[in-house]
Amino acid sequence: MRLPIYQVDAFADRVFDGNPAAVVPLQAWLPESAMLSIAAENNLAETAFFVPEGDGFGLRWFTPAVEVPLCGHATLASAFVLMTILEPGRTKVRFSSKSGPLDVTRAGDLFALDFPSRTLEPCKPGDAEKVAAALGGKPVSVQFSTDRFMALYATAAEVRALRPDLRALLGAGTGRAIATAPGDDCDFVSRFFAPGVGIDEDPVTGSSHCTLVPYWAARLGKTKLLARQVGPRGGTLHCEHAGARTVMAGAAKLYLEGAIHV
Repeated sequence: MRLPIYQVDAFADRVFDGNPAAVVPLQAWLPESAMLSIAAENNLAETAFFVPEGDGFGLRWFTPAVEVPLCGHATLASAFVLMTILEPGRTKVRFSSKSGPLDVTRAGDLFALDFPSRTLEPCKPGDAEKVAAALGGKPVSVQFSTDRFMALYATAAEVRALRPDLRALLGAGTGRAIATAPGDDCDFVSRFFAPGVGIDEDPVTGSSHCTLVPYWAARLGKTKLLARQVGPRGGTLHCEHAGARTVMAGAAKLYLEGAIHV
């Protein structure tokens, strides 16, 4: 079997920035084991697969270890492939996913993702201390959101300087944690560590901004925010808090186009 594959740098204005994702368009779903094997072979944070469904497409995402219920950068990458290569001229697409319908709209070079917002809640006893110790530094607070922790730091410099103990983070709840702080040249910064799903550090994480954008919108008293993910390889997100929905937009660049033989 020969399958097309694209590798796209999402939330990036040029190649080698942002978050790389593989995109594999399909006519029908492959067995889950085959999709997981392809994702493991690609060895990227995410590989996205999509199939035609009515006027839109079904979309699934796999890390090298597991399928995940929501992924922002691989959704952006999939929309980029659809709107610039497979169906040039298309400006909107609706994906159906395990997290419900996800709309992506194109305006020039920016692709805006309409995702469900996520809320924060207190951690289980002992988890906050484990996460703080694993991440390092001195977080002001640690909370939990859906499937990951969020540690708040006082400054962007502290977030940039983190060198977490990933093995220790594996032993803390879900093994996934956001570190965030007020920005110096933007509204807020973040990093995301996810050894619990086989990703030491994700360069730009759309799903985390489903939590970050509502939090910072409330804290800063504004609905439109500029965010930067600031790990060794990061990216920029243009965000808007819209109540139950979070909108995040970014550019993308094609890095690779080829074929898989399985």
